[in-house]
Amino acid sequence: MPDFLISLIAVVVILGFMILIHEFGHYAVAKWLGVRVEVFSIGFGKRLLGFRKGDTDYRISAIPLGGYVKMSGENPMDERSGDPAEFLSHSRWHRFLIAIAGPTMNIMLAVFLLVGVFMVHYEYPAIYDGPTEIGWVMHDTPAGKAGFQPGDRIVRIDGIQNPTWEQVDTREALSPGQPLDVTVDRNGQLLTKTIAPEPYGVDQIGFAGWAAKEPCVCVTDLTPGMPADKAGLRDGDEILAVDGKPVPALAAMVEMLESTKDTPISITARRGTQTRDFTVQPVLVEKRYRIGIGSMPMKVTSLSFPAALHLSLQENKKASLLILELVQKMLQGKISVRSIEGPIRIGQAAGEAARRKGWTPLMLLTSAISLNLGVFNLLPIPILDGGVIFFLLIESLMGHDISLRIKERVYQAAFVFLVLFAVMVIYNDLLKTIPGLADRLQ
Repeated sequence: MPDFLISLIAVVVILGFMILIHEFGHYAVAKWLGVRVEVFSIGFGKRLLGFRKGDTDYRISAIPLGGYVKMSGENPMDERSGDPAEFLSHSRWHRFLIAIAGPTMNIMLAVFLLVGVFMVHYEYPAIYDGPTEIGWVMHDTPAGKAGFQPGDRIVRIDGIQNPTWEQVDTREALSPGQPLDVTVDRNGQLLTKTIAPEPYGVDQIGFAGWAAKEPCVCVTDLTPGMPADKAGLRDGDEILAVDGKPVPALAAMVEMLESTKDTPISITARRGTQTRDFTVQPVLVEKRYRIGIGSMPMKVTSLSFPAALHLSLQENKKASLLILELVQKMLQGKISVRSIEGPIRIGQAAGEAARRKGWTPLMLLTSAISLNLGVFNLLPIPILDGGVIFFLLIESLMGHDISLRIKERVYQAAFVFLVLFAVMVIYNDLLKTIPGLADRLQ
């Protein structure tokens, strides 16, 4: 099956399921509280088939992208009849419960998907268990200019004491062009330096220019058809030297390629108990010389249900806070809006996850999308659930409803904002997806 078709099917299924779960949350709580639900639809657009039970038309519609729930009297601009089954006839507390039920379903789904994955296949980079020791510092990068050296151990970054490499990577990525205070232990001496990671790549995330000291520079991701594959390197090979020089981190080899360019290189690698030499011809790909290998040794285990639930809650809490921090920094202009992924990039990620072996990559991606959808919908933007909750909070403080005319103007402005936001996200996706487009538009 073509990659495009796999990506399309995967993203339709994932996003459709996420939105359906979201709308089911609204539906279930509305029915429980006695609000009349007129339509529960799988998909949008023209009704294809369905049935009516009680007051609700359960239908399948023509466009299979999620679904929606229509409650009686939920639109503030509609004329109210005073029917107690209408949404606006219910107390603010009831309306709050209905509004928050959708995002809650998405967040709960994210939590339990991770629990299921962690109980079967909990996989994480091996460097996360080790000390935050720098294995390589690239020349002419913020880390190189600030004087960081291989062997330095990061003991504090951005106020975080004794961070893991996961925390270091996160602080680095979320701080493009922003100063970070970093303290390192160099042979028992504590040194504090200030570094400003530079915006890097199509996402314009922060890049410091240091790399973790790896347990081994082992081939864990070999790109078919690239020079390393053609030369005979295989997954699991441990790279010992390039042109006779030791390789403390994959970043060191990447930097070597920038100086040797397309000159053939000699790689010494260990495979099992044997040491072999390979001659590899680098190729220029997207302005960088590459041979087509990745090195990220992983640890794999399985967790009990209590341990999996605890870790899932921790991971989802951490991810939620990062989403909110990302939104805050974008509003402050500290991080580029290019860091947002839209439907095209999500489709690519979904297709890649669907093509990978096993079901865990797709479950991990689905969990991440579900959490993002839940958290995003809680933002205080009118039209979104968070906007409904925000209005309910204001009305509770005021002691009366906001006038319909004001609500109408706010909803219109919010609709224009969301349309423009969607256009911007899709535009960013195209810049990231179409090779050379960003350079041609500069």
